[in-house]
Amino acid sequence: MHGFTDDHEQFRHSLRSFVEREVTPYALQWEHEGQVPRELFQKLGALGFLGVRLSPDYGGAGLDFRYTTVLVQELMQCGSVGVPVAVMAHVEFCTKTIELAGSDELKNAYLRPAIAGDIIGALGVTEPGAGSDVASIRTKAVRDGDDYVINGAKTFITNGTISDFVTTAVRTGGPGHSGISLIVVPADTPGLTRKRLKKIGTHSSDTAELFFDDCRVPARNLLGPENNGFKAIMQGFEGERLVLSIIACAQMRLMWNTARQHGHDRKAFNQSLLDFQVWRHRLADAITSIEAAEALMYRGIDLYVRGEPCNAEISMSKLFCTETAVSVARECAQIHGGMSHMEECLMARLYRDCLAFTIGAGTSEVLREIIAGASGLSPERKRS
Repeated sequence: MHGFTDDHEQFRHSLRSFVEREVTPYALQWEHEGQVPRELFQKLGALGFLGVRLSPDYGGAGLDFRYTTVLVQELMQCGSVGVPVAVMAHVEFCTKTIELAGSDELKNAYLRPAIAGDIIGALGVTEPGAGSDVASIRTKAVRDGDDYVINGAKTFITNGTISDFVTTAVRTGGPGHSGISLIVVPADTPGLTRKRLKKIGTHSSDTAELFFDDCRVPARNLLGPENNGFKAIMQGFEGERLVLSIIACAQMRLMWNTARQHGHDRKAFNQSLLDFQVWRHRLADAITSIEAAEALMYRGIDLYVRGEPCNAEISMSKLFCTETAVSVARECAQIHGGMSHMEECLMARLYRDCLAFTIGAGTSEVLREIIAGASGLSPERKRS
């Protein structure tokens, strides 16, 4: 079903056992601590879960994106969205970019230990004044002999304070997208300081501000040709948006199953909540929306795995799945009544976690513009 083979399902079974044993019992503790422990990455790496899509030449498995799909879906079963967010920032976002554009030297220095879980990575793109508009980033890298000297700031960086390196977008040329490069910055670089941010959700995922003050980084840490980073960032967004779609759909399933069980167990006026037609119908609408979201998600995954152009379809998937998650969360939280606002309640944590889905990896507004452009709705198409 949905292109999954027996090998995918065996991978799922192995991962499910790991999550039940090593993740779910500690998820609430990590929520309180504000980060996942380094040991989680080490354990995932030892079992080969951190390199499913990365090259076997550097310790990866070289498998297709459906394995990433399984990885996200099973990690989501722990009930803490921050766990898959932290792992995916490492597995997909920062390391995949190094594989695509990095030299053999960089791949051996960063990709190989990242796949093993010995070091943790982050992707540094968003800035205080440049989020969706990546072409407007201002963090600057100036070539000085065999080094780049970096000055600027990044914000909302997942794994920002626990990472050992940051794949960082910098301006090395003129204005606009043609002046952007990617440089791998070691976290212990003098002049780099990090500040953890307090969020209303995804608490187990560490998020930080990064400040670069005359950070001197070897020029060999440049990914690909200078001023060619924008393309790599955009390529990475496709996988990132699919990951957000998968997280949103997996979370909706978890919320809906939790709400259904609560509806059977909770009594009001001498009967279960699901004995009332209004609640049966509201949850019926919710599961219908989930099925529709998953259909879009799997279509995007199928096109992506086959290597076909799919930016519009992936944008549709991310837009619909994340917007639907917010609506489904509201319904599933409502049936829980006052408990839906108590931090100890799983449903409450899932409810507040979904609010960031429509912002990360491209806001809903940006995605609508991508879809409009691909559908012949832009003013330029009208004039032509």
